[in-house]
Amino acid sequence: MPRIVGVDIPNNKVIRVALTYIHGIGAFTAAKILNEAGIELDLNAGKLTEDEVSKIAQIIDRDYAVEGQLRRQVSQHIARLRDIGCYRGVRHRKGLPVRGQQTQSNARTRKGKKKTVAGKKGVKEMRG
Repeated sequence: MPRIVGVDIPNNKVIRVALTYIHGIGAFTAAKILNEAGIELDLNAGKLTEDEVSKIAQIIDRDYAVEGQLRRQVSQHIARLRDIGCYRGVRHRKGLPVRGQQTQSNARTRKGKKKTVAGKKGVKEMRG
């Protein structure tokens, strides 16, 4: 298994797909990296030479924030939003959707499992 930027990528996959196993690299970025390195997109990841692997790793290190560095960056951005108390920060703090989605009937992923709240019991009118 080739190891690029501290991540083992699968041998049995095409290299442009295998690169997407690295956090922060999607299909478009993987193709861009391989074009810059001069490596065929449909080459199997297990058939890469050490030189090609080091070339890919060098390009990723130089141009992209990936893995731990990217996760740290994202969490710092969220912490900054929370600290300044802007709308997005408040939504992050409350665990609600940040980008304007409706929450009345959806948003279970962000809000978590349903928490049933007891409703008001109907008060019967007293006549007399």
